[in-house]
Amino acid sequence: MSETPSHPESRPVWEQRWHPLREEWVLYTAHRGGRPWIGDTHQAAELALPKYDPTCALCPGNKRVKGENPDYTGVYGFTNDLPCFSTEDSAATASDDFYQMRPAHGTAEVVCYSPDHSKTFVDLTDAECRDVVDLWAERYRELGAREDVDHVLIFENKGSLVGTSNPHPHCQIYAGNMIYGFTADEVTSSRRRHEEKGDFLGQEILQRELAGPRIIAENEAFVACVPWFARYAYEVFVLPRRQVASLADLTPEERQALGLMIREVTIRYDNLWEMPMPYVMAIHQAPTNNGDYSAYPFHLEFHPPLRKPDTLKYLAGPEIGGGSMTNESNPDEKAAELKAVSAVHYKMKR
Repeated sequence: MSETPSHPESRPVWEQRWHPLREEWVLYTAHRGGRPWIGDTHQAAELALPKYDPTCALCPGNKRVKGENPDYTGVYGFTNDLPCFSTEDSAATASDDFYQMRPAHGTAEVVCYSPDHSKTFVDLTDAECRDVVDLWAERYRELGAREDVDHVLIFENKGSLVGTSNPHPHCQIYAGNMIYGFTADEVTSSRRRHEEKGDFLGQEILQRELAGPRIIAENEAFVACVPWFARYAYEVFVLPRRQVASLADLTPEERQALGLMIREVTIRYDNLWEMPMPYVMAIHQAPTNNGDYSAYPFHLEFHPPLRKPDTLKYLAGPEIGGGSMTNESNPDEKAAELKAVSAVHYKMKR
């Protein structure tokens, strides 16, 4: 299996790379990453947060929009007070074959990683990392068994630059009768690969990355890399070493290893510029509508919005207007930057 050659940054290179999961082209223009920039800049703020905030709707004992939190001491999950899916039918107006409509059935939940308002994933202990992943797996199984749930999307938005409204360490779970678009694309691409080649798309990506220079961390069960087809400068995939389709397929030891890998990736992000790195993290796993998803490539994706410490990767003309991503960086070089930093958080060295 050959490794695709990288290109030096000393000369412009215009190329497109095929994204095998989404089955779309990504345009690479690494020579434009250092272009003059006099637009907006946004520094990720390092806030001195208290362990408890009486105004926070996620802290133990505090009131929420509906109800009140118990005095929880570990990982804690609850039904979102303002869910995007519901068991109630909407007051639907007419729908036809062209302007189609259907109820948004299901539920949404919030998972607080810790009662400590000041923490992020980088601060969790080994046991706390395991407990978070264990709860994710439990919620995937329980919610996925509901008749009104076809897909369970677990994601974390970290930092104000990605729109987080509350800094308390938490993620969200959307479980409804809609299979999200990227998952639907990955169902199609992984099935096609398995039917045509007889192997697994996620494992093929893993083997390609293991043979290349873009691995930033690994343990006995998972590998983290900046993939060859990365859409963002510091995008990271966490890939399982064996074929699994969802959190439900992981052993207890693998769930522990996944929690530790997430922590290491987030530590490396923070250490890159010695500041809290904002990101969107999404767990890509099989739908739950009783289909055959044995070939689905379970993995995690991290999408940080920053391409420099104070410069966002804006989704503008090519992305929003054209519908295709442009990456102004070389994945090999960005992986080298993340690999070069310590796996011990910079605050621990102060």
